[in-house]
Amino acid sequence: MKFLSSILVLIIVFTIESISAQNKTITASVVNVTSNEGRVSYALYTKDSFMKKPIKAKSSKVIQGKSTVVFKDVPVGEYAIVCYHDKNNNGKMDFQPNGMPIENYGASNNVMNFGPPQYEDAKFSIIDNNVSLEIRF
Repeated sequence: MKFLSSILVLIIVFTIESISAQNKTITASVVNVTSNEGRVSYALYTKDSFMKKPIKAKSSKVIQGKSTVVFKDVPVGEYAIVCYHDKNNNGKMDFQPNGMPIENYGASNNVMNFGPPQYEDAKFSIIDNNVSLEIRF
């Protein structure tokens, strides 16, 4: 009976390790922030959550015009990142009365069209390896 219990424990441990080994890391950096004031906030989305509620969100200080975050334990799949420079540290993106953004923003793949980022332009896949992205405002 002890032998069977030991084998069951080993199977569970290897299964958990295998599942966590499938999860990846996404490193996202903005390299052209115009000032060191405030923070850059990043949101990680799937197609279903895009521009709604992110599946993960982080922010980081700006040091010498660069900001970097790391999203850990991200399952293999398709994602998009949208980020903005929260220069005044108020926790939200600010807009002019006509709806134009006051603060700089960007998205994965660096496709900037007139209007908000689009999922199809910003999407990227995680398959076998961790991903590093350089985003420009």
